[in-house]
Amino acid sequence: MVQICLPRSITISRCALCCPLHHVDGASRRWPTCRSQYLGSTYSARSSPNILKTGRVVDPSDSKYLDGSSSASRSGPYNATSHLSGTIGVMGTSAASSLRFLEKLVYWSTRDGEETPPFIISNDPLVKKELFCENSQLSSDCNPALGKLRHKRIVLEQSGASCIVMPCQLLHAWHDEVSQGCSVPFLDVGACVLKELKAASFKPVEYGSNVRVGILATDNIMTTNCYLDKLESQGFEVVCPDKASMEHVVLPAVSAFRKGDMEGARNLLQIALQLLLVRAANVIILASDDFVDILPDDDPLLKKCIDPMDALVRETIVCARTVRS
Repeated sequence: MVQICLPRSITISRCALCCPLHHVDGASRRWPTCRSQYLGSTYSARSSPNILKTGRVVDPSDSKYLDGSSSASRSGPYNATSHLSGTIGVMGTSAASSLRFLEKLVYWSTRDGEETPPFIISNDPLVKKELFCENSQLSSDCNPALGKLRHKRIVLEQSGASCIVMPCQLLHAWHDEVSQGCSVPFLDVGACVLKELKAASFKPVEYGSNVRVGILATDNIMTTNCYLDKLESQGFEVVCPDKASMEHVVLPAVSAFRKGDMEGARNLLQIALQLLLVRAANVIILASDDFVDILPDDDPLLKKCIDPMDALVRETIVCARTVRS
């Protein structure tokens, strides 16, 4: 039995670790992208409020929501008898993103009094750097970084994972390449978000138009590979920032955030969101980990935003519990 101590002394047990391991410098350290608060045994975390305010409540423990169209079944059938534990394989390239995913996993899986499913985690930040090497051929099957990700996926499969998930949003731009040949469900963040958008039954802001979904990302790779085709195939109209907005608002917001200029980052992000909302976007997907911690929790604009990690976590719980049952 191995235990991981998360910030502020929250401990997740029943988990195993898969190399390479990442050392957390002290249990009291607060990661900049983790905004959860722990009050004794009470856990709270910011979620996407608009997705939960639907006509019906999506219960992650209910196996009927794991249908054939879900992201958990896109990788093809698998032999559940060899993965009876319902163990989640977490494949990360950022300690902060992995910890934020695990915080949300604890929050969503314990809301109904159940225990958090067991998980195995592999975190290697060097792979992400290799993906964006200038000489890297991102679309090639011979890409060394993609090869390493596929190898880590295989290690998680062989370690008993019943499903596999990548906490880093940007990695999902190469979901199809990494998940090819996977023997267990390999969850896709775009499919998870699409599933919840369809369940929310939004009404168009403008009469006679389709429901419009705004996408706020830092590059076109994420928008195109993860969301564009999936949303448009289901009748959603996609709204993205134009070139001028990207150059003068969106990217400067990320730059200010990374430099620690929170006031500047908040002002710019609020402008970026408003520019999408005035174009009649019903909801906006924050398709970058950099965006989710810029605005304060009480900012009304967050009610129009989706953190894709919430949808990914909820589908992960459904998948893990379905296998266990």
